Amino acid sequence: MPESAKPANDGELEPIRIPDPQLEGIEASVRRLMEQSAQQAQQLDHLASAPSPSGSLSAAFGMPGLGGPPAAAPPEPRPILELDGEEREDELDALSDWVDDFFLPVYGAEVTTAAPWCLQWQEHDDVVAWLHALWLAYQQHKDPEAGLSGLFVWHRDFLTHAVAAIRAPGGPLSACMTSPDRPAHRLLPGPPPSVRTETAATAEAADQDEPAS
Repeated sequence: MPESAKPANDGELEPIRIPDPQLEGIEASVRRLMEQSAQQAQQLDHLASAPSPSGSLSAAFGMPGLGGPPAAAPPEPRPILELDGEEREDELDALSDWVDDFFLPVYGAEVTTAAPWCLQWQEHDDVVAWLHALWLAYQQHKDPEAGLSGLFVWHRDFLTHAVAAIRAPGGPLSACMTSPDRPAHRLLPGPPPSVRTETAATAEAADQDEPAS
């Protein structure tokens, strides 16, 4: 322990003398602090010249952000039938790749009258809508955040129902290919507009034909 200071004859305190071993320990601690300070200064210089992906030094050190605009969220997926032009074509191309490279090789049962198919399924809007929704659900449920049971839920709640609707014997492809040897494609006509819609259109046309008084 350092020697205690004793007052001199004139009332002044004598300097405290620290033993050499303890002094060496203090010097070593000071050197370590100076080295750590130099390392932190180098890190700050490096981060200032090459910002981290988060875009802030505070985030790089695990500290709360100091403000600034939040990162832009990715666009929400939209139903493919709501897309137009090039955006729809690009989405349909990506969907076709998934159908041809994954869906059909794995889940494409033999084409029969009980399970029809169409080589031009992209022309059937309802089939496109079903497959696009199935594809979006697949992307969601294969994500690690969906948990270990994510793909089981996709098989149970999405794949089974989508395939049953698309390839039903009386479904949208029933007039298309029912045998691998006989490719065919035909769009089935839908029901006519409801009576209420026709009545409203007729009344509107009659109002437009009446001469102004």
